[in-house]
Amino acid sequence: MNTHIAWIDDIHELTVIGDLVTLNHKQDNPVIYFKGQNRYYQAHVDEKINESTIKIRYHDELPIGEELALIWDDIKIPIYPGAIVRTQWFDEKYSNIDAVLGATCLPSSTIFSIWAPTATSIKLLIGENKSHFLVKKDKGLWELTLEGDWHGYTYQYEAQINGETRIINDPYAKSLLANSKKAVVLNFAKTKQFNEPYHRPSVKNLQDAIIYELHVRDATIQAYAGVKNKGKFIGLTERETTTENGYSTALSYIKELGCTHVQLLPINDFGRVDELSKKPSYNWGYDPLYFQVPEGSYVTTPEDPIVRVNECKEMIQAFHQEGLSVILDVVYNHVFIMEESPFEQLVPGYYFRYHLDGIPSNGTGVGNDIATERRMVRKFILDTIDLWLREYKVDGFRFDLMGAMDIETMSQIAERCRKEPIPIMLLGEGWELNTALASNQKATNRNSSQLREIHFFNDFFRDTLKGNLFYNEDTGFVNGNGKFIERLPHLVSGSSLEQYGIPIVSDVSQTINYVECHDNHTLWDRLMLTNPDDSEQTRKKMHQLATGITLLSQGVPFIHAGQEWFRTKQGVENSYISDDEINQLDWKKREEEAENIDFVRELIQLRKQYHVFRLASKESIQRRLHILDTKNPVFGFTLLGVEEDFSIYINPTKNSYSLHLPSPGIWQVAVSNDIAKRHTKPLILGEYTDINALELIVFVKNRKKVDPKEKLESTGILHAR
Repeated sequence: MNTHIAWIDDIHELTVIGDLVTLNHKQDNPVIYFKGQNRYYQAHVDEKINESTIKIRYHDELPIGEELALIWDDIKIPIYPGAIVRTQWFDEKYSNIDAVLGATCLPSSTIFSIWAPTATSIKLLIGENKSHFLVKKDKGLWELTLEGDWHGYTYQYEAQINGETRIINDPYAKSLLANSKKAVVLNFAKTKQFNEPYHRPSVKNLQDAIIYELHVRDATIQAYAGVKNKGKFIGLTERETTTENGYSTALSYIKELGCTHVQLLPINDFGRVDELSKKPSYNWGYDPLYFQVPEGSYVTTPEDPIVRVNECKEMIQAFHQEGLSVILDVVYNHVFIMEESPFEQLVPGYYFRYHLDGIPSNGTGVGNDIATERRMVRKFILDTIDLWLREYKVDGFRFDLMGAMDIETMSQIAERCRKEPIPIMLLGEGWELNTALASNQKATNRNSSQLREIHFFNDFFRDTLKGNLFYNEDTGFVNGNGKFIERLPHLVSGSSLEQYGIPIVSDVSQTINYVECHDNHTLWDRLMLTNPDDSEQTRKKMHQLATGITLLSQGVPFIHAGQEWFRTKQGVENSYISDDEINQLDWKKREEEAENIDFVRELIQLRKQYHVFRLASKESIQRRLHILDTKNPVFGFTLLGVEEDFSIYINPTKNSYSLHLPSPGIWQVAVSNDIAKRHTKPLILGEYTDINALELIVFVKNRKKVDPKEKLESTGILHAR
């Protein structure tokens, strides 16, 4: 029995691993045998590392994807590609970025194409009992054309790789059987087609975007939502759905709220969920399996591979018909289980990062980091982006743990997106992660100047308002009596102006302002931890301040679904596999908190109506935004518009204060979280007024000349003291 394996680790180096007792007495140098050409390569022992490892050197380039063996007298040791697949030499020699990969289904034939340079043979298994060998082409490409119409047929590949026979699904699969059992040939021309001419909503300037983060199942699974197809893609196509008391829910509600973009947590095929169960286990979607296939648990008939594509398209089209753009949350930084991934099965060691000692990189914290910087990995990501844009007509991508991806890949994604007829929103988590990639190559906030078309989540904004995320009892501005007030000028000005502190992003257009998302505690649950002794009403006021500052600051605001009605997950910090009771949107709560929803809706409308709340450059912000002199810890700033001026004040304390408005005239309350003021929208004649405890208030003054007597006849005038 052979107890040795030789791995090709570099262009001129083998590493022999095994029981070296049988090799220690060998005096002659071994040779490398290439079976395909019956050829021998001279080699010699370079170094004995330890009792189980020897380094072998040779002069010639060894062919990859061929049967090789190390012959040492009477011992024959199989040779397989090892760390060589992670070298620049391998990437340059075998990458095939122009190849069209996957199953390209045409009416009269289908082309099966797969990249597997280390395989020694590949067979297509199609339908019930049919099989055909693929032909090896240049640069690791294997290909086969089958005549006939193969739309809807299942297929897999049987590959000989590293001495093993493996049955592998195509990583480029466009649809699957339930629970990812087999790939399915798909002719997109036979799937749901968008009516032409098809118009996607267009936010002409992405600075005008207001993002609403939503999980497909959460949105409609509660019975009280009044949705027929609960937890499914098409549940979000149903219109005029209401609670028992007539309050709008689901799609209709989202449209009414006024956000411009819906950001969906991952909707591509993911793990941990039994797609055939009547009550599938819960998952956010960050356990990706197949990146080009819609998730089956969101489909009414997951066993039908065509239906999952059609229903996903129908959902996207329904959002578009309501004027809502769709952003997909995508996970190109890791896979669910590396060893089971078709990437690792097809080209072992290539698609993932490793440290120099051969240990897999784990900056993502889930056991593997996808090597986005490698050519064929980058190609897969770009091909996947192209598919979702072209076939599903999505309007943006949110990149999970984007800091684990490389700058060049993100730059090429942005380049591809520029080809679309509308602006495509690109945003991501630019955190610095301990992955095996140089810091200067990572798509992090620190490197935002190299990625001007990418938006970055602003954790400085988040932690300033509610406290450091990683310390449950830490407080910030809204829940700590004005703590960090010195940071507020930086936040409201878009986090990019050096005059207010260290820039978080290079340009105001790049900041994504948020205080809550699917990760970690909801804002309400956080306030329960940081302010347990305060009343519920007090915590609601704090919550309103945080959401209000998010919507009134320069940059792009981001709202987590249900945030506008104080969403709770019952204290669960990481609900990625919690049940529906924890994660579902509570539409009863939507009824109870209608007043606060109206407050958030008014802020959204104000932002959309007046350009001064969404300035696109540092220069315009410096000219139009000015910090006001207020009594600490009340914070105020003014925005000078074209025809209107705005003054915004936030009081994070339980005391009332007097305000000295920035100029005399007639000011009107535009929005306030004080219900009485918000409903009456009183006028202030003069320069002085008051701000209540935990109040956020926006005043507006029209620059046009106004007859004071005419204004005085209006109700609700507050006179100067």
